[in-house]
Amino acid sequence: MPVMKTIKQASQETGLSYNCLRQLCINNQIVHIRVGSKFMINMDRLKDFLNGETKDATGMDKDS
Repeated sequence: MPVMKTIKQASQETGLSYNCLRQLCINNQIVHIRVGSKFMINMDRLKDFLNGETKDATGMDKDS
């Protein structure tokens, strides 16, 4: 089961700003779901993104 965290929690864990993570969600650059007005970020996929993996928020390879 994926570990999902709010933007605030993900910000505290990664050191990225709240606004940076929010923009990544809005632009579908990281895997997330929206629960009401909150974004819940998939932390495993966020770590992959930060390590330079080239998949977008849908899990599709961007190079294809």
